Amino acid sequence: MRGEEVRQRRKEEQLGSEEQPLVREESPRQPAAGTVPWTSRERHPLDTAKPQEETALIIGLQVVIPFMLAGMGMTMAGMFLNYIQHWNVFVDIKELLTLVPSLVGLKGNLEMTLACRLSTAANTGIINDTQQKQKMISSNLALIQVQATVVGLLAAVVAILLEFISGQKVELSHIGVLCASSVLTAFMAALFLGIVMICVVLGAQKIRINPDNIATPIAAMLGDVVSLCILAGTSTILYRYIAKQSPSITEILKTGWFPIIIAMLISSLGGLIFNKTITQKKMIGMAVFTPLVNGVGGNLVSIQASRISTYLHSWSSPGVLPHNMRSFFPNPCHIFCSSDINSVSSRVLLFLVIPGHLVFLYIIYLIEGEDIKMHSLFVVFYLVAALSQVVILLYLAEMLVRVVWRQSQDPDSYSIPYLTGMGDLLGTSFLSLCFLFDSFFSDKMPMKNLNVVEPGLP
Repeated sequence: MRGEEVRQRRKEEQLGSEEQPLVREESPRQPAAGTVPWTSRERHPLDTAKPQEETALIIGLQVVIPFMLAGMGMTMAGMFLNYIQHWNVFVDIKELLTLVPSLVGLKGNLEMTLACRLSTAANTGIINDTQQKQKMISSNLALIQVQATVVGLLAAVVAILLEFISGQKVELSHIGVLCASSVLTAFMAALFLGIVMICVVLGAQKIRINPDNIATPIAAMLGDVVSLCILAGTSTILYRYIAKQSPSITEILKTGWFPIIIAMLISSLGGLIFNKTITQKKMIGMAVFTPLVNGVGGNLVSIQASRISTYLHSWSSPGVLPHNMRSFFPNPCHIFCSSDINSVSSRVLLFLVIPGHLVFLYIIYLIEGEDIKMHSLFVVFYLVAALSQVVILLYLAEMLVRVVWRQSQDPDSYSIPYLTGMGDLLGTSFLSLCFLFDSFFSDKMPMKNLNVVEPGLP
């Protein structure tokens, strides 16, 4: 009996060992050399990502209010720029006008990339841990302060060089005012708007709203006005008296300069166009409309780029594109007309352009009155220019985010600077063409056939 019990026990032990699956320990996947380790999660996002169904109605409801508020802020920025352009400091130091688009664009690049990184972290659950949240917030704030200070100085240098290239003489005292004003504006605006962005993303996470849909518009709502106010204040005061905590942040600090500097150069080209056209009689109103057109386009494309980036972070691995996003040059019909969630959001954003601009034009008309004349032909040209800008930017966003992701880089940090820079250049260029076409056809047609109307009623 004892021998039978021993044999039975051995059989049970053998059976138990056969039923246990072989467990193979795998080392965590390490990022390849040269890639951006933008998250510190031990597991891949695919392990914890949960599908979030967003209909066109939900996206529209979450986007429309921040979008309208952002447009209001840009409208106020345009009217404020139209007011301060006659201040002594802007009249005597013409280079400040060249600096405006690039400096305001810098604000957009830094704050919108910050908003995108935080939105992605919120949507993928990275900042649910308190310690990780504190580390990410502090390191990101330190990052944008360093970037703002350095690129603010570079923006002033580029503005000075562009004036030299165009044959203008720049006084030494003006160079000091320009550089100091640019650095102070970039630093102070980045600090204030960075804190606001952190509060917005954390607040949106608590009330269960997708931060991708609201963070960048709120940055746009405050950013232009804040940057212009600080620039005007610091430059006026100076003119009167002078006449590494996170590995991902460390990597961005090393490699994240190139897209921001290139975007600053692109925006500076738009600033040069703005400076050359603002003084022409047939371009009256350029100062009012430039921040609005550039801001709305950059705002909408930043929302789309942030959403695509979050989609890739949640459903794919760095360097690997999903099956439906393999092409670097996607069909425009797929981007704007398919049932894909990114296509739905692009249609929602595109449908906001015309009604949004009509509202903003009407506000400008009510406040400025006869100082800026707007007739039906100009409104048509203006809407065509604004719509064309956003269509091009949305297509570029889809293409650029795919390329950046395929290179194992973080789209939150690398794609938006290029897109906002292109938005500034396209917006300023299209707006200049809008004024030129309006002037040309106004000369060919009797003014009585061009009834001056309220912008909301072309």
